[in-house]
Amino acid sequence: MSSEQFERGLECRKAVLGEAYVDAALAKADDFNRDFQTMVTEYCWGGTWGRGVLTRQQRSILNLGMLAALNRQHEFKLHLKGALKNGVSLEEIREILIQIAVYCGIPAGVEAFRVAREVFAEEGIEVADMDARAPGGEPGGERGTA
Repeated sequence: MSSEQFERGLECRKAVLGEAYVDAALAKADDFNRDFQTMVTEYCWGGTWGRGVLTRQQRSILNLGMLAALNRQHEFKLHLKGALKNGVSLEEIREILIQIAVYCGIPAGVEAFRVAREVFAEEGIEVADMDARAPGGEPGGERGTA
């Protein structure tokens, strides 16, 4: 299936989740889940993420909160990587996770911070001294990498 909304969704999905991830998901589609993959690309990514109005950063922040609240850790991890690609800073992610802990409960916050550390390790992002690395030695600097 190829529609304008599908193509917009495919572009957005690849930009956020990575071309390799999306290509693999679509290549693995079979008669059982091919329609589902099309629906995800067309409606979730093309019909929602592709609407404009909200930035990709804003949509990433929303997704992190919702996925943590729903305890969908696989998707949370995937969208945390997407949030980094969308330019959400380490400081913003830390604040998002703190807010998740308050509104979704401490266990959700614990898991969110655990997954975040896993993602940072996979991405080679050093967070141990992130406040010290910020311009002027204060919080609010750019994403630090090792």
